[in-house]
Amino acid sequence: MEYTEAWLKYRRLSLSRQQCEERLYDSLISYAIPFEEGLKESPCFGALISEFENGVEALLGMRPQRVTDGSETLRFAVDPAFGSEDAYSIDFTQNGKNGAITASDVRGLLYGVFHLLRLVATGKSLADFSQTCVPSNPLRMLNHWDNMDGSIERGYSGRSFFFADDQVLVNDRTRAYARLVASVGINAVVINNVNVKNAATYLITDRYFDKVRALSEIFDEYGIALYLSLNFAAPMELGGLDKSDPLDPGVIEWWQKKMAEVFIAVPKLGGFLVKADSEGRPGPFTYGRDHADGANMLARAVAPYGGRIIWRCFVYNCRQDWRDTKTDRARSGYDNFMPLDGRFLDNVILQIKNGPMDFQVREPVHPLFGGLMKTNQMLEVQIAQEYTGQQKHVCYLMPMFKEILDFKTYMPGHEDATVADIISTRTLKNANGGIVAVANTGNDENWTGHDFAAANLFGFGRLAFDTTLDPESIAREWAELTFAGSTKAAIDAIVNILMRSWPAYEKYTSPLGIGWMVNPNHHYGPNVEGYEFDRWGTYHRANWRGIGVDRTTKGTGYTMQYREPNASMYEHVETCPEELLLFFHFIPYDYRLKTGKTLIQHIYDTHFEGAQDAADFLDTWKNLDGQISDKEAYERVLERLKIQAESAVEWRDRINTYFYRHCGTEDEHGRKIYE
Repeated sequence: MEYTEAWLKYRRLSLSRQQCEERLYDSLISYAIPFEEGLKESPCFGALISEFENGVEALLGMRPQRVTDGSETLRFAVDPAFGSEDAYSIDFTQNGKNGAITASDVRGLLYGVFHLLRLVATGKSLADFSQTCVPSNPLRMLNHWDNMDGSIERGYSGRSFFFADDQVLVNDRTRAYARLVASVGINAVVINNVNVKNAATYLITDRYFDKVRALSEIFDEYGIALYLSLNFAAPMELGGLDKSDPLDPGVIEWWQKKMAEVFIAVPKLGGFLVKADSEGRPGPFTYGRDHADGANMLARAVAPYGGRIIWRCFVYNCRQDWRDTKTDRARSGYDNFMPLDGRFLDNVILQIKNGPMDFQVREPVHPLFGGLMKTNQMLEVQIAQEYTGQQKHVCYLMPMFKEILDFKTYMPGHEDATVADIISTRTLKNANGGIVAVANTGNDENWTGHDFAAANLFGFGRLAFDTTLDPESIAREWAELTFAGSTKAAIDAIVNILMRSWPAYEKYTSPLGIGWMVNPNHHYGPNVEGYEFDRWGTYHRANWRGIGVDRTTKGTGYTMQYREPNASMYEHVETCPEELLLFFHFIPYDYRLKTGKTLIQHIYDTHFEGAQDAADFLDTWKNLDGQISDKEAYERVLERLKIQAESAVEWRDRINTYFYRHCGTEDEHGRKIYE
C-alpha cells in the first residue's frame, strides 16, 4: 500500500535568491563532517547525510556538497563533552554567513538535521539563529499494539505494517516509518501488542530472528532501539516447563539461556515490555509472587546485554460487583506498586498510565507519580484515541499531555517536582525514565486514518523531546509542514480546530471527569450505562439525585493516595477542580458550580456547545476548499469532520436525554431535549 511522507513531504520553497541569502539558506550549499571523529562508523551516519542532502535539495532546489578543504558553509561536529545523550545545538551566529550543528553523539546530529530542515521548511530565517536542545527524557517511546495476524488492537488506521499472516514485514515502509518517528525524536519502539499470544510468543525464537534483526538494524540507522512485548508464560509455552514462577531456579535458568540466545541473534534489541497479571495475562501473582519478583527476574536475565525491562503498571486484576461502593479500580495501581517502592532493579522501569483508569478524556494524574520515590518511572499516554474519537474525530491531545506533565506532585523533599521532572530522572536522579505513547499508526495511506490525527504522533514526539514546548506552537509547526503551500488563513484555521478539539470532545462526551459512557468492548459512541453494571469498576453512579463517585475518605479513600496538599484539594467539594468534580464526588443535580449554573444545566449547556463546536469545525473546513495544498487530504478530512459532527449530535442528545429522564429538570434555554 502506498503511503504519504506526512510532515516530511518537503515542498519546494518559492524564494528569490535575495530571500535565500537574507535567510542564510545559502549557507547550506556546502558542509563538512570531520571523519577523524569516527562518525562514519555510527549506524546513523548514512541517515544523517541522506536526510540533510535530500531535504535541502527538495526544499531549495540545490544539493549540498560535502567538502574537505575548509571551504564549508555548514559544519557538523560531535563533541562528547557537549552534554547529555542526543543533545545538539544549531548555531548561525559566528560570522554572519556560516553555521554549525554540534552534538554529543551522531544521533544528536541527526536530530539537529531534522530540526534544521523544519526551520527551513517553515520559512524561518537562519540568520543569527542559535539554539541548544537537550532532550527532556532519556526514553521517548512508542508502543504499538500490533498483532502478528496483521490486526491492531485499538487500531484505527488500517492494518499493521509490521506484521501480516504471522510474518514480520521488513520493507520500504519500515524505513519510511523509522524516518518519520526519528524526525520528532522518538528513540525506542515496541512493535507488538502487550497482550502477547500465539505467534507473537515466538518472536524470541529462531523462527523470527532474521526478520527481527533486520528490523532492528533499520531502526538503528535512525537512532531507534527496538523493543518487544514479552509473554511471561514463555517458559511453559516455549520451553515445556510446568510453571513460570519467577523464583523457581529452573525458570530463572530458562530465561537466562533464552536472553543470551535472543541478544546474540538480535544485538540491537533494547529490551522488553511486559504486561502481567492483567486482563487474563499470566504473571507472578499465579505463584504467590509480586511484581518486583517478576520484573527483577527478567531484568537480571537481560542485564548482561544492556537490556531494560519495562513493566506496565496497568496490572490489576481488579474485579468488583457494582453494588460494592468501597472497592475502587482507581486505587489498584497505587495499592499494588507503592509497597514495592525501592525493590526494583536499576534496569527496570515502571510504565504508569497518565491516570488511574484508562486513557479517559479527563482523569486526575496517577498518584504513583509523586508517590514512588525509589523507582524508575515512565509516563504512558495514548495517542490512538481509543476513548477520544478513535481517529474519526479530531482530538489534539498535546494540551492534555502538557497539563499532565506540568502537574505538581509535592513529593517530599521535591515539593516543586512535576510529573515531567520525575520521569526525566532530574528529580530522583534515577537510572532510567521517560515517556511512551500507545501509537496511532497503521497501513493507511496517510498513516493515521484521520489526517489531523498525525498531529498527535508528531506532537507526542516533539513534546517528549522537549516537555517545555507549547502545544499551540507544536500544532502550528505540524500544520505548516504537513500542509505546506496552503494559505496562511488555512494554516490558522487548522491550528484553531486542533486547539479547540480536546475541549470540544470533552464537552459533548463526558462531563466533569466522569468518563466511560461508551459502548462496551469497542468503546466508540455514547452508551451512558454501557459499563455501569460491569465487573471492571467503571461506574458513574448516576441516579435520580445526582451523579459521581465518592472517592473521598467517606467513600473509597482514593483521595488519600495523593501527597498533600493535593489530597485535601481533591477531598473537598469546595476545592476540587471542577473539571474533575464528578471523578471525586457524588454531586446533586441542583448543586451550583462556580459559574452559577446548576450541575444539570452545565451538562445540558456543554453538550450543546460541544456539538456546535463540531459543526463549526466542519463549516470552517468547507470554507477552506481551494486553500489546502493537498486536495486528497482535504477530502479525507472533510469526510472525517462530517462523521464527527453527526456523532457529536448523537452524544449530545443521548447524554442530555439520559439525565433529563433521571432528574426531570428542564433546560433553562428551552432547547430540544428528547424525552
